[in-house]
Amino acid sequence: MTMVGALVLSATLVHGQSAPAVQDAPGSIVAGGKRLLFGGNDARPPGPAPAAVKPEWAGLIGEYGWDLGKFYVLEDGGELKILAGWFDFEALHPVSADVFQLPASGPHGAATVTFERDAMHAVTGVRIGDVVYLRRPFDAPGQVFHITPLKPVAELRREALASTPPVETGNFRKPDLVELNKLDPSIKLDIRYASDRNFLGSPLYLEARAYMQRPAAEAVVRASQQLQQLGYGLLIHDSYRPWYVTKMFWEGTPVEKRIFVADPAQGSRHNRGCAVDLTLYELKTGEPIRMTGGYDEMSERSYPFYPGGTSLERWHRDLLRRAMEAEGFAVYESEWWHFDYKDWRQYPILNLTFEELESVSTSR
Repeated sequence: MTMVGALVLSATLVHGQSAPAVQDAPGSIVAGGKRLLFGGNDARPPGPAPAAVKPEWAGLIGEYGWDLGKFYVLEDGGELKILAGWFDFEALHPVSADVFQLPASGPHGAATVTFERDAMHAVTGVRIGDVVYLRRPFDAPGQVFHITPLKPVAELRREALASTPPVETGNFRKPDLVELNKLDPSIKLDIRYASDRNFLGSPLYLEARAYMQRPAAEAVVRASQQLQQLGYGLLIHDSYRPWYVTKMFWEGTPVEKRIFVADPAQGSRHNRGCAVDLTLYELKTGEPIRMTGGYDEMSERSYPFYPGGTSLERWHRDLLRRAMEAEGFAVYESEWWHFDYKDWRQYPILNLTFEELESVSTSR
Protein backbone atom coordinates (compact mmCIF):
# COMPACT_ATOMS: atom_id res chain seq x y z
CA MET A 1 0.00 0.00 0.00
CA THR A 2 1.03 3.63 -0.24
CA MET A 3 0.32 6.70 1.80
CA VAL A 4 -0.04 9.97 -0.09
CA GLY A 5 0.44 13.54 1.08
CA ALA A 6 2.82 15.23 3.49
CA LEU A 7 3.84 13.52 6.68
CA VAL A 8 2.37 15.16 9.76
CA LEU A 9 1.73 12.84 12.69
CA SER A 10 -0.07 13.41 15.94
CA ALA A 11 1.97 12.21 18.90
CA THR A 12 -0.90 11.57 21.25
CA LEU A 13 -0.37 11.92 24.98
CA VAL A 14 -2.12 9.98 27.70
CA HIS A 15 -3.92 13.11 28.83
CA GLY A 16 -5.40 13.76 25.39
CA GLN A 17 -2.96 16.50 24.36
CA SER A 18 -0.84 16.21 21.26
CA ALA A 19 2.33 17.57 19.73
CA PRO A 20 3.05 17.31 16.00
CA ALA A 21 5.90 15.19 14.69
CA VAL A 22 6.95 16.52 11.28
CA GLN A 23 9.46 15.24 8.73
CA ASP A 24 11.10 18.53 7.79
CA ALA A 25 14.18 17.13 6.02
CA PRO A 26 15.44 13.78 4.74
CA GLY A 27 16.66 11.65 7.62
CA SER A 28 15.15 13.63 10.47
CA ILE A 29 11.99 14.15 12.48
CA VAL A 30 11.26 17.20 14.61
CA ALA A 31 8.87 16.59 17.49
CA GLY A 32 8.48 18.30 20.81
CA GLY A 33 11.29 20.70 19.93
CA LYS A 34 13.78 17.84 19.49
CA ARG A 35 15.24 16.29 16.36
CA LEU A 36 15.38 12.54 15.80
CA LEU A 37 17.81 11.19 13.22
CA PHE A 38 17.13 7.99 11.33
CA GLY A 39 18.07 6.11 8.16
CA GLY A 40 20.65 7.61 5.85
CA ASN A 41 22.80 6.09 3.12
CA ASP A 42 24.96 4.05 5.49
CA ALA A 43 24.68 0.31 4.87
CA ARG A 44 26.33 -0.63 8.17
CA PRO A 45 24.19 -2.04 10.99
CA PRO A 46 22.70 0.61 13.33
CA GLY A 47 25.07 -0.34 16.16
CA PRO A 48 25.34 -3.77 17.81
CA ALA A 49 22.16 -5.84 17.82
CA PRO A 50 20.38 -5.51 21.18
CA ALA A 51 19.37 -8.54 23.20
CA ALA A 52 15.97 -10.11 22.68
CA VAL A 53 13.25 -8.97 25.04
CA LYS A 54 12.74 -11.03 28.19
CA PRO A 55 10.15 -13.75 27.45
CA GLU A 56 8.02 -12.72 30.42
CA TRP A 57 7.74 -9.20 29.02
CA ALA A 58 6.91 -10.10 25.42
CA GLY A 59 3.19 -10.42 26.08
CA LEU A 60 3.02 -7.07 27.88
CA ILE A 61 4.42 -4.98 25.05
CA GLY A 62 1.81 -3.18 22.95
CA GLU A 63 -0.52 -0.20 22.77
CA TYR A 64 -3.11 0.64 25.39
CA GLY A 65 -5.87 3.19 25.82
CA TRP A 66 -8.05 4.96 23.26
CA ASP A 67 -7.44 7.12 20.21
CA LEU A 68 -7.06 10.36 22.19
CA GLY A 69 -5.46 8.72 25.19
CA LYS A 70 -3.12 6.11 23.78
CA PHE A 71 0.27 5.11 25.16
CA TYR A 72 2.87 2.44 24.49
CA VAL A 73 4.41 -0.24 26.65
CA LEU A 74 7.75 -0.99 25.05
CA GLU A 75 11.18 -2.39 25.76
CA ASP A 76 14.13 -0.04 25.48
CA GLY A 77 17.70 -0.68 26.59
CA GLY A 78 16.73 -3.80 28.52
CA GLU A 79 14.01 -2.00 30.49
CA LEU A 80 10.24 -2.13 30.19
CA LYS A 81 8.90 1.39 29.78
CA ILE A 82 5.74 3.39 29.24
CA LEU A 83 5.90 6.00 26.51
CA ALA A 84 3.23 8.68 26.41
CA GLY A 85 3.62 10.92 23.37
CA TRP A 86 7.11 10.73 21.85
CA PHE A 87 9.43 11.64 24.71
CA ASP A 88 7.70 10.96 28.04
CA PHE A 89 9.40 7.69 28.99
CA GLU A 90 8.69 6.16 32.38
CA ALA A 91 10.57 3.03 33.45
CA LEU A 92 8.51 0.18 34.89
CA HIS A 93 10.24 -1.35 37.91
CA PRO A 94 9.18 -5.00 38.43
CA VAL A 95 7.36 -5.92 41.62
CA SER A 96 6.04 -9.27 40.41
CA ALA A 97 5.25 -10.91 37.05
CA ASP A 98 2.37 -8.55 36.17
CA VAL A 99 2.88 -5.75 38.69
CA PHE A 100 5.27 -2.82 38.25
CA GLN A 101 6.00 0.48 39.94
CA LEU A 102 6.39 3.84 38.22
CA PRO A 103 9.03 6.30 39.46
CA ALA A 104 7.86 9.00 41.84
CA SER A 105 9.42 11.65 39.61
CA GLY A 106 7.20 10.78 36.61
CA PRO A 107 3.88 12.40 35.57
CA HIS A 108 1.91 9.60 37.27
CA GLY A 109 3.93 9.67 40.48
CA ALA A 110 4.77 6.39 42.19
CA ALA A 111 1.70 4.66 40.76
CA THR A 112 1.31 0.90 40.66
CA VAL A 113 0.93 -0.61 37.18
CA THR A 114 -0.90 -3.93 36.96
CA PHE A 115 -1.39 -5.89 33.74
CA GLU A 116 -4.75 -7.66 33.59
CA ARG A 117 -5.35 -10.99 31.85
CA ASP A 118 -8.32 -13.04 30.67
CA ALA A 119 -9.09 -16.72 31.33
CA MET A 120 -6.66 -17.69 28.54
CA HIS A 121 -3.90 -15.69 30.28
CA ALA A 122 -3.78 -13.13 27.45
CA VAL A 123 -3.17 -9.52 28.49
CA THR A 124 -6.37 -7.50 28.07
CA GLY A 125 -5.40 -4.20 29.65
CA VAL A 126 -3.31 -2.38 32.19
CA ARG A 127 -4.39 -0.66 35.39
CA ILE A 128 -2.52 2.49 36.40
CA GLY A 129 -3.77 3.66 39.75
CA ASP A 130 -7.54 3.43 39.54
CA VAL A 131 -7.80 3.63 35.74
CA VAL A 132 -7.85 0.61 33.41
CA TYR A 133 -6.56 1.09 29.86
CA LEU A 134 -7.65 -1.64 27.45
CA ARG A 135 -5.14 -3.22 25.11
CA ARG A 136 -5.54 -2.04 21.52
CA PRO A 137 -5.90 -4.56 18.66
CA PHE A 138 -3.47 -5.64 15.92
CA ASP A 139 -0.31 -5.95 17.95
CA ALA A 140 -0.15 -9.73 18.36
CA PRO A 141 2.55 -11.72 16.51
CA GLY A 142 1.39 -13.26 13.24
CA GLN A 143 -1.83 -11.31 12.89
CA VAL A 144 -2.91 -10.24 9.40
CA PHE A 145 -4.64 -6.87 9.15
CA HIS A 146 -8.06 -6.96 7.49
CA ILE A 147 -10.67 -4.44 6.40
CA THR A 148 -14.20 -5.03 5.16
CA PRO A 149 -14.08 -4.07 1.44
CA LEU A 150 -16.68 -1.58 0.25
CA LYS A 151 -17.60 -4.05 -2.50
CA PRO A 152 -17.05 -7.80 -2.97
CA VAL A 153 -13.57 -8.53 -4.32
CA ALA A 154 -14.98 -10.22 -7.44
CA GLU A 155 -16.90 -7.04 -8.26
CA LEU A 156 -13.85 -4.89 -7.58
CA ARG A 157 -11.79 -7.04 -9.94
CA ARG A 158 -14.41 -6.95 -12.72
CA GLU A 159 -14.71 -3.16 -12.55
CA ALA A 160 -10.93 -2.62 -12.34
CA LEU A 161 -10.20 -4.85 -15.33
CA ALA A 162 -12.77 -2.87 -17.35
CA SER A 163 -11.03 0.43 -16.45
CA THR A 164 -7.99 1.97 -18.08
CA PRO A 165 -4.90 3.52 -16.45
CA PRO A 166 -4.34 7.29 -16.62
CA VAL A 167 -2.80 8.64 -19.82
CA GLU A 168 0.77 9.85 -19.28
CA THR A 169 3.04 12.02 -21.38
CA GLY A 170 6.82 12.04 -21.31
CA ASN A 171 9.88 10.16 -22.46
CA PHE A 172 9.85 7.00 -20.37
CA ARG A 173 12.39 4.22 -20.32
CA LYS A 174 11.41 0.99 -22.03
CA PRO A 175 10.17 -1.43 -19.34
CA ASP A 176 12.46 -4.36 -18.57
CA LEU A 177 10.81 -6.31 -15.77
CA VAL A 178 12.79 -9.20 -14.27
CA GLU A 179 12.08 -11.58 -11.40
CA LEU A 180 13.94 -10.87 -8.17
CA ASN A 181 14.31 -14.44 -6.99
CA LYS A 182 15.73 -15.51 -10.36
CA LEU A 183 18.50 -12.93 -10.01
CA ASP A 184 19.20 -14.00 -6.42
CA PRO A 185 17.85 -17.40 -5.29
CA SER A 186 18.34 -16.42 -1.63
CA ILE A 187 15.51 -13.89 -2.03
CA LYS A 188 12.35 -15.58 -0.77
CA LEU A 189 8.77 -14.81 -1.74
CA ASP A 190 5.74 -14.36 0.50
CA ILE A 191 3.49 -12.61 -2.00
CA ARG A 192 0.52 -11.77 0.19
CA TYR A 193 -1.74 -10.69 -2.69
CA ALA A 194 -1.47 -14.17 -4.18
CA SER A 195 -3.15 -15.52 -1.03
CA ASP A 196 -5.91 -14.51 1.35
CA ARG A 197 -3.34 -13.26 3.89
CA ASN A 198 -3.79 -9.59 2.96
CA PHE A 199 -5.91 -6.66 4.04
CA LEU A 200 -8.73 -7.51 1.59
CA GLY A 201 -8.74 -11.15 2.70
CA SER A 202 -8.80 -12.56 -0.84
CA PRO A 203 -6.25 -13.52 -3.53
CA LEU A 204 -5.67 -10.71 -6.05
CA TYR A 205 -2.90 -12.33 -8.11
CA LEU A 206 -3.16 -15.73 -9.80
CA GLU A 207 0.55 -16.38 -9.26
CA ALA A 208 3.16 -15.50 -6.65
CA ARG A 209 5.71 -13.52 -8.68
CA ALA A 210 8.04 -10.62 -7.85
CA TYR A 211 9.02 -8.48 -10.84
CA MET A 212 10.93 -5.18 -10.87
CA GLN A 213 12.59 -3.00 -13.49
CA ARG A 214 16.07 -4.41 -14.00
CA PRO A 215 18.10 -1.55 -12.39
CA ALA A 216 15.83 -1.61 -9.33
CA ALA A 217 15.97 -5.41 -9.16
CA GLU A 218 19.76 -5.38 -9.34
CA ALA A 219 19.84 -2.82 -6.51
CA VAL A 220 17.66 -5.13 -4.37
CA VAL A 221 20.13 -7.97 -5.09
CA ARG A 222 23.03 -5.80 -3.90
CA ALA A 223 21.17 -5.03 -0.69
CA SER A 224 20.50 -8.75 -0.28
CA GLN A 225 24.17 -9.57 -0.66
CA GLN A 226 25.12 -7.04 2.03
CA LEU A 227 22.52 -8.41 4.44
CA GLN A 228 23.63 -12.00 3.86
CA GLN A 229 26.99 -11.11 5.40
CA LEU A 230 25.08 -10.32 8.61
CA GLY A 231 23.00 -13.49 8.54
CA TYR A 232 19.83 -12.12 6.95
CA GLY A 233 17.92 -12.63 3.72
CA LEU A 234 15.18 -10.65 2.03
CA LEU A 235 11.55 -11.76 2.01
CA ILE A 236 9.39 -10.11 -0.66
CA HIS A 237 5.71 -9.37 -0.02
CA ASP A 238 5.05 -7.42 -3.25
CA SER A 239 6.90 -5.58 -6.00
CA TYR A 240 5.55 -4.81 -9.48
CA ARG A 241 1.78 -4.50 -9.22
CA PRO A 242 -0.55 -4.20 -12.23
CA TRP A 243 -2.52 -0.95 -12.25
CA TYR A 244 -5.87 -2.71 -12.04
CA VAL A 245 -4.94 -4.05 -8.57
CA THR A 246 -4.21 -0.50 -7.40
CA LYS A 247 -7.69 0.38 -8.68
CA MET A 248 -9.14 -2.51 -6.64
CA PHE A 249 -7.37 -1.29 -3.49
CA TRP A 250 -8.74 2.24 -3.89
CA GLU A 251 -12.31 1.27 -4.65
CA GLY A 252 -12.41 -1.34 -1.89
CA THR A 253 -10.91 0.76 0.90
CA PRO A 254 -13.07 2.98 3.15
CA VAL A 255 -12.45 6.68 2.60
CA GLU A 256 -10.92 7.20 6.06
CA LYS A 257 -8.26 4.55 5.29
CA ARG A 258 -7.37 5.72 1.78
CA ILE A 259 -4.29 7.53 3.05
CA PHE A 260 -2.73 4.05 3.05
CA VAL A 261 -3.48 3.21 -0.60
CA ALA A 262 -2.43 4.89 -3.84
CA ASP A 263 -4.90 6.90 -5.92
CA PRO A 264 -5.27 5.05 -9.25
CA ALA A 265 -5.69 8.41 -10.99
CA GLN A 266 -2.01 9.02 -10.19
CA GLY A 267 -0.85 5.42 -10.32
CA SER A 268 1.48 3.74 -7.86
CA ARG A 269 5.24 3.35 -7.91
CA HIS A 270 4.48 -0.36 -7.72
CA ASN A 271 2.72 0.03 -11.10
CA ARG A 272 6.00 1.34 -12.53
CA GLY A 273 7.99 -1.66 -11.29
CA CYS A 274 10.12 0.51 -9.01
CA ALA A 275 8.65 -0.18 -5.57
CA VAL A 276 9.09 -3.22 -3.36
CA ASP A 277 7.48 -4.35 -0.11
CA LEU A 278 9.86 -6.54 1.85
CA THR A 279 11.21 -7.62 5.20
CA LEU A 280 14.06 -9.69 6.64
CA TYR A 281 14.34 -13.38 7.38
CA GLU A 282 17.02 -15.25 9.30
CA LEU A 283 19.27 -17.28 7.00
CA LYS A 284 19.92 -19.98 9.62
CA THR A 285 16.27 -20.75 10.32
CA GLY A 286 14.44 -19.33 7.31
CA GLU A 287 12.04 -17.63 9.73
CA PRO A 288 10.82 -14.06 9.13
CA ILE A 289 12.12 -11.42 11.51
CA ARG A 290 9.47 -9.80 13.66
CA MET A 291 9.27 -6.03 13.13
CA THR A 292 7.41 -3.33 15.04
CA GLY A 293 4.21 -3.84 13.06
CA GLY A 294 2.65 -6.20 10.57
CA TYR A 295 2.68 -5.91 6.79
CA ASP A 296 -0.12 -3.73 5.38
CA GLU A 297 -1.33 -2.75 8.83
CA MET A 298 -3.22 0.54 8.62
CA SER A 299 -1.92 2.01 11.88
CA GLU A 300 0.95 4.01 13.35
CA ARG A 301 2.90 0.77 13.80
CA SER A 302 3.56 0.95 10.07
CA TYR A 303 5.49 4.22 10.31
CA PRO A 304 9.27 3.79 9.82
CA PHE A 305 9.98 5.65 13.08
CA TYR A 306 7.20 4.14 15.22
CA PRO A 307 8.64 4.18 18.77
CA GLY A 308 6.92 1.09 20.20
CA GLY A 309 7.86 -2.57 20.21
CA THR A 310 11.27 -3.82 21.32
CA SER A 311 14.82 -2.60 20.84
CA LEU A 312 15.54 -5.60 18.62
CA GLU A 313 12.47 -5.04 16.43
CA ARG A 314 13.44 -1.41 15.89
CA TRP A 315 17.05 -2.42 15.23
CA HIS A 316 15.99 -4.90 12.53
CA ARG A 317 13.67 -2.31 10.97
CA ASP A 318 16.53 0.20 10.83
CA LEU A 319 18.95 -2.41 9.46
CA LEU A 320 16.59 -3.14 6.56
CA ARG A 321 16.24 0.56 5.89
CA ARG A 322 19.97 1.23 5.89
CA ALA A 323 20.63 -1.64 3.48
CA MET A 324 17.96 -0.47 1.04
CA GLU A 325 18.82 3.23 1.20
CA ALA A 326 22.48 2.45 0.53
CA GLU A 327 21.38 1.03 -2.86
CA GLY A 328 19.27 3.98 -3.99
CA PHE A 329 15.91 3.28 -2.36
CA ALA A 330 13.86 5.57 -0.13
CA VAL A 331 11.52 4.27 2.54
CA TYR A 332 7.92 5.44 2.26
CA GLU A 333 6.96 7.64 5.19
CA SER A 334 3.96 5.57 6.25
CA GLU A 335 5.28 2.03 5.71
CA TRP A 336 8.51 0.59 7.08
CA TRP A 337 8.41 -2.24 4.48
CA HIS A 338 7.84 -0.08 1.35
CA PHE A 339 10.86 1.17 -0.62
CA ASP A 340 10.86 3.24 -3.83
CA TYR A 341 13.76 3.13 -6.26
CA LYS A 342 15.34 6.47 -7.12
CA ASP A 343 14.48 6.27 -10.87
CA TRP A 344 10.76 5.46 -10.50
CA ARG A 345 9.71 8.63 -12.35
CA GLN A 346 11.48 7.39 -15.49
CA TYR A 347 9.14 4.42 -15.99
CA PRO A 348 5.52 4.36 -17.16
CA ILE A 349 2.48 3.00 -15.35
CA LEU A 350 1.96 -0.61 -16.45
CA ASN A 351 -1.10 -2.83 -16.35
CA LEU A 352 0.35 -6.16 -17.51
CA THR A 353 -0.65 -9.23 -15.52
CA PHE A 354 1.99 -11.69 -14.34
CA GLU A 355 0.68 -14.15 -16.90
CA GLU A 356 1.24 -11.62 -19.70
CA LEU A 357 4.74 -10.89 -18.41
CA GLU A 358 5.56 -14.58 -18.38
CA SER A 359 4.30 -14.90 -21.94
CA VAL A 360 6.54 -12.03 -23.05
CA SER A 361 9.51 -13.56 -21.23
CA THR A 362 9.12 -17.01 -22.80
CA SER A 363 8.65 -15.60 -26.29
CA ARG A 364 12.01 -13.87 -26.30
